[in-house]
Amino acid sequence: MKYDGHTHTEYCPHGIVEDTEQLIQKAIQLGFKEYSITEHAPLPPSITEIAAGEPEMWTTASMDLNDVDNYFKKMEKLRKKYASEIVIHIGFELDYFSEYEAWTTDFLNEYGPLTDDGILSVHFLPGKDGLRGIDYTFEEYQDGICDFYGSFQKAQTLYYQRVLASLQADLGKWKPTRLGHISLCQKFEHFFDEATDYSVKSLTVLDKLLAVVKKENYQLDLNTAGFIKTGYQQSYPQAWILEKASILGIPFIYGSDTHSLETVGQGYAKVEQWLN
Repeated sequence: MKYDGHTHTEYCPHGIVEDTEQLIQKAIQLGFKEYSITEHAPLPPSITEIAAGEPEMWTTASMDLNDVDNYFKKMEKLRKKYASEIVIHIGFELDYFSEYEAWTTDFLNEYGPLTDDGILSVHFLPGKDGLRGIDYTFEEYQDGICDFYGSFQKAQTLYYQRVLASLQADLGKWKPTRLGHISLCQKFEHFFDEATDYSVKSLTVLDKLLAVVKKENYQLDLNTAGFIKTGYQQSYPQAWILEKASILGIPFIYGSDTHSLETVGQGYAKVEQWLN
């Protein structure tokens, strides 16, 4: 079945969705039979103590904790309304923070029973003055993370170590079992004047990551948002990583990562071979 496993809603502060119902209607028109609504889960409230970089990056990163109940009410209403036309799943794209595993587990224990899908992602890394963003702006990633560690490739390795840690973390029974856009650290690769290919150390961590994904029966988000990023213009993850994962028999779930009506179903044809 044609399935989009990664989408966002009007509850995302950095998106431009007016009403999720419009996205669902378009997905139906495009022939999708299954659709996961995976809004960015609220960040831990105390993250402000270690958050650094642009303040707007943090205020727009996720839905507000006070919106969670309304989010479920709205999405459940849409699920019932369109049940005869499309299967709708409801959950979160959950950010992993090693510093806040206990808070994240408590959050999942409270709201996890209301979900039937989810994505586990890494958007932030420890860097200059505190946590910094991977995919907010090139300047944020370069100054806050890459320069702090000494090179793009060192930041790259740290990112994959963090993704591996997210996979291995015990976050309780409601932890998502699909890893989101696992090559997000490459988003600005074309803007750097240094080596951005995968270092030997990064490849070693990546191979271990894929092995654990297979062992734990996780899935990978085959995310097409990267195709429209000028500093990247590939899928997340790249084709050669998809090749590695395919050999291991790791399942992919297409994700448009849509944050607007215009991007519903984006790039599906480009990755259809991998989905089959």
